[in-house]
This record gives sequence, structure tokens and C-alpha cells, in this order.
Amino acid sequence: MDEAPNGRVGVRDVALAAGVSTQTVSRVLNDHPNIRPETRARVLAAMAALDYRVNNAARALGTRTTRTLGVIASDATLYGPSIGIAALDAAAREAGRWIATAYADAASEASVIAAADRLLAQGVDGIIVLAPHVATLAALERAHTSVPVEALHTALGAERQRQGGALAAEHLVALGHRRIARLSGPDDWLEAIARDDGVAAALAAAGVDPGPVWRGDWSAATGAALAPDVADAVRAGITAVVVANDQMALGLVAGLKAAGLDVPGDVSVVGFDDNPDAAFYAPALTTVRLDFLGEARRAVAAVLDADAPFVGAAVLIPRASAISR
Repeated sequence: MDEAPNGRVGVRDVALAAGVSTQTVSRVLNDHPNIRPETRARVLAAMAALDYRVNNAARALGTRTTRTLGVIASDATLYGPSIGIAALDAAAREAGRWIATAYADAASEASVIAAADRLLAQGVDGIIVLAPHVATLAALERAHTSVPVEALHTALGAERQRQGGALAAEHLVALGHRRIARLSGPDDWLEAIARDDGVAAALAAAGVDPGPVWRGDWSAATGAALAPDVADAVRAGITAVVVANDQMALGLVAGLKAAGLDVPGDVSVVGFDDNPDAAFYAPALTTVRLDFLGEARRAVAAVLDADAPFVGAAVLIPRASAISR
């Protein structure tokens, strides 16, 4: 296994440098538990010194595993999916795996199944779904994959999303707002549904009548396009808006400014995701932060049938875009 053609370093070279057998090198590569720590360290040091690279195809022939996890993703230009891919890559590497990503139109069953087929053809050991549409999970249930399949956004993830939506609404209520509108995400996205549910539940618990609800596509352009409608609602008495993600909030704030309204003087705005630019918006955006890496670690552990790690709760990040009424 892991022979190196064309003069590349192979298992025998590593074994010779480390003073161990090729079987011992193989056990280190496959995380065998019965290897003494000092032996493992010696083998890993030899691999590093020789710049050894695992021949994944050979590994698959010998062990029936490629140590690769497949990821089905969509809309990777958006912050949420893009940070999800990065988090899954980090979590997989922590677990001694790496990822292969296939992109799909999450609204198309044929596209989702084709993405799964591409990953299965690469011999992945499991598939994680980062295309959080209702239709995506339904399509995969009908695809009958031969490896474990896990969604990044499970019941626990949905609860974190609802918790985050509730935190945004509760923050505005605590600031004295009683007429609170929503700019929600697409109604076929699991994240949008869960965040919406959290906001609605928190407003109901506080005895606050929900204001108007608009739906966008997660983009800043949508936030800007809906700003005239939101501005009319502000002039009619709305004092705050919960926005389902930071990108739409950015567009909304810009659009409201173009309409002659001030954020937060005329209306407070709260976003969701705490993307890296949120603190530098004008004004700096109050938003909700999720534990993306924790969710990714949980999904990787589920595919590998390992113990589920802790996933942190949603956290409200107060900044300048939301003030007392």
C-alpha cells in the first residue's frame, strides 16, 4: 500500500528512515490504536522529513477507505455556505480526514443526486450536506447512498438558528421596540424557516404584535431593493427590523439611507451570522453569531460514528445599528 511511483517517497522509505516495519507505518497512517506514542512520533517525523504524501488510491485498495468526506454544497458565494465549507474542511482535518466538494442546484433533485454520485465515484467515506433547502434532504433520502449521510443543519442546528432569531428579537424588545418587522430569507431554506420561527416566538412571548414580513434571497441587492418598502413601513411606525443575514442587512441599511432614513436614528437593524465585515458596516451591525465550527465538528463526528462534540449556543453581538427607542 502507498507505494510511490516515479521516484516519489513511499512507505518503505518512511519505514527505513524511522527504523520500523512497513506494517507499523501502515498502522500509523490508519490511526491504529495499538501504536506506542514514541513510535508514532518517530514515524510522523520521518514522514515530515521525507515530505511523504499518502497515495490515496492505494490506501483505498488496501483499507476500503479514502479518508475523504464528501460535501454537497450550493450557493457558495453567500457567507453562510462559504463559511460552512471552511468549517467542514477544518473539522475534517482535525479528524484526520479531508473533504471533496460537489456543487449542486439545491432546488433540483437531479442536480443533488448527480452531486452525490460524483462524490460516491471518488470513494468518499461519508457525505455531509451543506445545501440547506427542504428539497435537498428529500432528494438525498431517495438517492439511496451507500455511505453515511449527514446534514450540517440538523434538529440541533435548527434549534441554534431559532435561538439566534429569538435573541435578535429579545434584544430589540429590551431596547424598548414594540413595532418590529422582519426581512426573512427564502421560505424553502431550513435556516430561514428556523430563524423566522425564533423571531416570531420571541415576539409572541413578549406580547409584541409582529410587523410586516418581507422575503429576500440572502443577497445585499435584495436588501437594497426592498428598502423602499421598509422605508414606507418605518414612516408608518415600524421602529426596528430583524434581518435574516448580514448581507441583506448591509443592502437594507444602504437602501434606507438612500431613501432619506437614518439607521439607527429612525429605525434599528439587527442582522444574523456576524460575518467578518459586520463590525465595519456604517453603522457597525448588531448581529447574531453562530458556532459554525462546532456544527461542522458535530456533522463530521456523526458521519464517522464518533462522539458528538459540544456545539456552542448562539450569541448576540451588540453594535451601533440598534439603539433604545
